Amino acid sequence: MSQSTFATEPQDVPVSLCWLNPIGSPAFDEPIAQLLRSIKLPSTQVEVVSFDMQPSPSHLEYRCYEAMIYERSVRVARDCAQRGLDGLVLGCFYDPALEDAREISGEMIVVGPCQASLQVVANLANRFSIIVGRNKWMEQMGSRVKACGAGDRLASMRSLNMGVDEFQRDHALTRSRIIEQARRAVEEDGAEAIILGCTIEFGFFEQVQAEIGVPVIDPVVAAFKVAEAAAGMKRRFGWSPSRVGSCEPPPEAEIKAFGLFQGPAPIGNCVKA
Repeated sequence: MSQSTFATEPQDVPVSLCWLNPIGSPAFDEPIAQLLRSIKLPSTQVEVVSFDMQPSPSHLEYRCYEAMIYERSVRVARDCAQRGLDGLVLGCFYDPALEDAREISGEMIVVGPCQASLQVVANLANRFSIIVGRNKWMEQMGSRVKACGAGDRLASMRSLNMGVDEFQRDHALTRSRIIEQARRAVEEDGAEAIILGCTIEFGFFEQVQAEIGVPVIDPVVAAFKVAEAAAGMKRRFGWSPSRVGSCEPPPEAEIKAFGLFQGPAPIGNCVKA
């Protein structure tokens, strides 16, 4: 396709996206959907889903909890691809099952909030800090940052001493703690930008940014807009995931022979955004 052909195509290419809250609870489905409605392009179609999974943890702060959702995440990715969606966001900052979901996603883009936030902040600052909930998260999150190639630009991680389930209970308390730790990251650690290190820290970045005076990246906003843009480029320029070399997917004949991905996807709740 020639450059002139690209120029004649519409700039706002309609895309369809899914945001996966990877827990067996719909508690955050509508709040996330409300946020996505406020930032999506008018032509973008969005669904926010959570698992049909009982019993289920309400967060993924522990590796053993995270391990429980891998199979379901891969099945949702397969289902979204089979339904012709353009993009899927795995809505946890650990980017759980990201590479696994990408392998089975066909032509669909799969995005993780951590990787997306790092991509966004790379255009805005040389050094950044991440605001985490608890010290427990730092080792695993640090490993993820290094795996994404951004370890040498990480100024620090600052803890709020709060669990995921606490972030949305008392907004004033959460906001004040984020502001306190973000300010210390800038003044003491040399951070030039801040990343909020959990998708459930949504809704705070604008006030924190105004208070601190540096870019503050909300991972929900970053992941969704990266997915939306990548899906649009896939539609317009044909930039879909590679399927050669290390990106090779399992053969469809083998999947059929093994009897994999049978039955409906493990989706318990779905909200249109």
